[in-house]
Amino acid sequence: MKALDRKLLRDLAGMKGQVAAIVLVIAAGLATFVMSLTMIEALKRSREAYYERYRFGHVFASMKRAPRSLAERIAEIPGVARVETRIVVEVSLRVAGMNEPAVGRLISVPELGEPVLNRLHLRRGRQIERGRGEAIVSEAFAEAHGLTPGDGLHAVVNGKFQKLTVAGVAISPEYVFQIGGAGIFPDDERFGVLWVGYEELAAAFDMLEAFNDLSLQRMPGSSEEEIIRQLDRLTEPYGGLGAYGRRDQVSDRYLSDELAQLRVMATAAPSIFLGIAAFLLQIVVSRLVASQREQIAMLKAFGYTSAAIARHYLMFAGVIVILGATAGVCGGAWLGRSLTHIYADYYRFPTLDYRLDAWVAAAALGIGLAAGLGAVLTAVRRAVALPPAEAMQPEPPPAFRTALVERAGLGRLLSPVTRMMLRQIERRPVKSLLTVVGIALAVAVLVLGNSMKDAIGYLIERQTAVLQREDLTVTLVEPRSDRAARELRRLPGVLHLEPFRTVPVRLRSGHRSRLLALSGVPPDSELVRFPRAGAGFLEIPQEGGMILSAKLGEVLELGLGESVEVEVLEGKRPRFRLHVAGFSEDLTGLAAHMDLGALNRIMKEGPAVSGARMRVDAAALEGVYGKLRGMPFVAGVEIKTAAIRKFRETMEESLLTMQAFNIFFATVIAFGVVYNSARVAFAERNHELATLRVLGFTRGETGWILVGELFLLTVLAVPLGWMLGWVFVVLSARGMDTEFYRIPAVVYPSTYAVATFVTLAAAGLSGCAVFGRVRKLDMIGALKCRD
Repeated sequence: MKALDRKLLRDLAGMKGQVAAIVLVIAAGLATFVMSLTMIEALKRSREAYYERYRFGHVFASMKRAPRSLAERIAEIPGVARVETRIVVEVSLRVAGMNEPAVGRLISVPELGEPVLNRLHLRRGRQIERGRGEAIVSEAFAEAHGLTPGDGLHAVVNGKFQKLTVAGVAISPEYVFQIGGAGIFPDDERFGVLWVGYEELAAAFDMLEAFNDLSLQRMPGSSEEEIIRQLDRLTEPYGGLGAYGRRDQVSDRYLSDELAQLRVMATAAPSIFLGIAAFLLQIVVSRLVASQREQIAMLKAFGYTSAAIARHYLMFAGVIVILGATAGVCGGAWLGRSLTHIYADYYRFPTLDYRLDAWVAAAALGIGLAAGLGAVLTAVRRAVALPPAEAMQPEPPPAFRTALVERAGLGRLLSPVTRMMLRQIERRPVKSLLTVVGIALAVAVLVLGNSMKDAIGYLIERQTAVLQREDLTVTLVEPRSDRAARELRRLPGVLHLEPFRTVPVRLRSGHRSRLLALSGVPPDSELVRFPRAGAGFLEIPQEGGMILSAKLGEVLELGLGESVEVEVLEGKRPRFRLHVAGFSEDLTGLAAHMDLGALNRIMKEGPAVSGARMRVDAAALEGVYGKLRGMPFVAGVEIKTAAIRKFRETMEESLLTMQAFNIFFATVIAFGVVYNSARVAFAERNHELATLRVLGFTRGETGWILVGELFLLTVLAVPLGWMLGWVFVVLSARGMDTEFYRIPAVVYPSTYAVATFVTLAAAGLSGCAVFGRVRKLDMIGALKCRD
């Protein structure tokens, strides 16, 4: 082993505490990077393989009713490879052990063979057999109710009760993420997908030799826009509701949004962590170079070149980075694999293809080396630039200057030790500022790591307690006169009811368009409110204007007062233009609302409703559930509290897991920053501290010079960390802004308190470690230096 290599090992061993802290910070950053990238790749691989093997459609369309012969004309559209027609209806389900109503989406499948597209992956059981009243149940719904092959459940099919026997449990590429109706939260207990035989479903709904839903696959290189245009033209006479591509399919959109959010995580958090690690590494190497001035001079005197010395210090930094990168890659792979069970609860794949790709490990190592070596280049350049004669001389002591408080005449109020501490901070303002910034970044990371739980809690509270204040949302099989609303209002226990009418529409603004449901609500609505930017709520205009969600306005590039083209996709399919009367700052989905009466007049249908929102006396809920189950015109019931409870349970599992990781990483950063700052300060001032001990200062007084300086800088850093944390939260919220959910930038006081406590605790542990070194200070050894 060469002499410089032995020196490298001695330097690493002599600074093992600081090296370990930097290694942990690097490992934290790269673990987050590797975890996010591997999960992105796992989801992408699993999705692509699943979609290809089970022939997930590229384009989807629904209509009122169309003859099966239409499929032949659709197959002739240039670019169409395969067409699958089917019947899709939503019914009310009765499941043993559950008093509340559930909604089932029945999808027809061939009695013999398998579907051409959107094929099923059986988890348990078998395919259905003709004429036996069987169904294949989605895995999420089956697990929520403990259903197994052979079990039975009842469905209200076209107003009649029908028993369905579970033949199998399956998953589908169409429902990787299962959410039904207009719900904003997944609820596997109250929404399920069931695949039943075509002949049985067609007979129940009088749709033999007909269909109301289709999907198709297109040929490579074909134009999706042209296929959608031709498909809309062919299905319009049959009540077509507008074709859309895979990117607008609910399940795939949720999965795409999750990938986008993981990409934000893969760049934001590692950038912060590695920036802090580079900062710490720069401090350590700079201090090492400063303390080894004489050694550098001796090495040059003995013939070592500047390149050899530069290589030596770069290797010092490189060893630390490689250790951190190795730990980060291994830790990130472990974390990513351990998180697969959480994603398995959300996304249903046959297998989740998780593995650590070589390029991910190489990228992590490359990023770590670039950040680490880039940070120490200045210190290395200073080391190789020192002439031997100059390096043999110790660094000149800094010029003495009284502290600001002393110049202000307050020095006599402070002890000598406190004055020394303040002078040291002012004497090296850049070093003090960098320490404050480093600790502030640690506080900011803690704030960011805990803010997601605040945001989810705020989103649920705002959406359910402030904006949507109903207890139940009842949807009808088809639009009916407002007599249906009056029947619902007469149910015992109903405190307040507001009818609504939803109409499928395509909104167009220039070249941009979106398919959604235009909702008509009463002008004096109490259960649905539309928050305006800033404060207060918007009122539904009664002169034909619309209120759009702010996100929809952004997507369509619309401004206040501008008009948008509305193409209705049911009934007489009128087309008209409406002006934008306001933008609602809601946090979920894309929505358009207008006055219920105005919508009825446009549709020329009289006072029609599609459903109702209801406030119900808690003591009467069970009775209301029973009445609703017996109403044949009721298609489904969404119970807000149940959906929220399920969503919160699922989210809290994943959030608590991610929060534990974030707190651990942020605590590592906080301790690493504070501990390194304290150790560097001790290494720089051990001669000074030994001199003070010889002059009669006690161990407590000399220790307070370092520990007090550390705590003062920490206290100064905490408010700055709060501000930086808020900036990180805002940037993170912007990066996770999707059409389905807008994560609000919210930080509760408890989050700031936790970040402050953890940082102060880290400072306390670091102070104890440094104070222990002060107590063991070898005064004779520390004073052996050249004057």
